Amino acid sequence: MPAVESTPGAARELVDYLRQFITEERFRKFADVLQLRTRHITIALEDIYQSHNASAVLRTCDCFGIQDVHIIENRNKYEVNPDVALGASKWLNLVRYTGTGDNTAGCLAALKQNGYRIVATTPHRNDFSPETLPLDRKTVLVFGTELAGLTPAALELADDFVRIPMVGFTESLNISVSAAILIRSLTSRLRASEISWQLSDMEKDGILLDWLRQSIKKSELIIRGFQGNER
Repeated sequence: MPAVESTPGAARELVDYLRQFITEERFRKFADVLQLRTRHITIALEDIYQSHNASAVLRTCDCFGIQDVHIIENRNKYEVNPDVALGASKWLNLVRYTGTGDNTAGCLAALKQNGYRIVATTPHRNDFSPETLPLDRKTVLVFGTELAGLTPAALELADDFVRIPMVGFTESLNISVSAAILIRSLTSRLRASEISWQLSDMEKDGILLDWLRQSIKKSELIIRGFQGNER
């Protein structure tokens, strides 16, 4: 017999069961945060080797409601820096692309197939600013390393480019600062628009179930007991 989670509505049933194992205040916090989560804008990090900078991006995504972060590992394997992320990674969906010589192409192709416009962040192209970038379509912001920027492959696959206008002598910002500026600007614009940017009820249930699992001690034992009683 299939697990309860694989049947229609099963995630919601499991959420309703598991909520008794946390306080009502914490459950309301989960629900409130989910109301402001989005997948309309997402982030891709290409081969970031400075773990503290990439971890700071995760923290920014959590703070401003970005649910998914796509991590491209070509030469460098990314490890979350707990002192910088401050637990942000447990509330996000981290999607890793590894195992081939060109994980950039695989990641961006998968995102395009899911309806995302690929927007490369670079100080060297002047297509859009944070204030003018169109948000009508689902959008992924792609960030590269601080020294080299995005690879030629990422730039070639991009649909558009976004640049943060600057007036000083230095031509680029720290990646975590760039991400914070862009994410703050774009999510504010998105929430002020008439675009349907929120998660679906099914998406919310799936994420809420993940959060409950991580928050409840011995959650898998509790879930197996629930599923056994449902058979």
